[in-house]
Amino acid sequence: MTEDDLIAFCDARKGATREQPFGPQTDVWKIGGKIFAMMAHGSDRVSLKCADAEIADMLVSTGRAGKAPYLPRGGWIAVPVSTTDETELKERLMASYEAVLHSLPRKVRDGLR
Repeated sequence: MTEDDLIAFCDARKGATREQPFGPQTDVWKIGGKIFAMMAHGSDRVSLKCADAEIADMLVSTGRAGKAPYLPRGGWIAVPVSTTDETELKERLMASYEAVLHSLPRKVRDGLR
């Protein structure tokens, strides 16, 4: 997957917004005001949220992901963009999107539909 493909995929998530709060070189995708993915252009990695810390720990310990820089432990990982299977990367992005979506108050979720 290319960075452009990743940007298009994240932009297409229902209710997702893309911001650049850290400058034009870093895209941050949010749902309901909460981050579900972040990518610095040219870094070849996307940071995303896992459903729980155990999944994140397993992915890091098996070498399929790294620790997400500047984000708290407890579920955040950094996944390589160009070397991760596209299907797996999309699944990880969707899992992050869904985890953050389901953490939102019901009233906020209902407003996104």
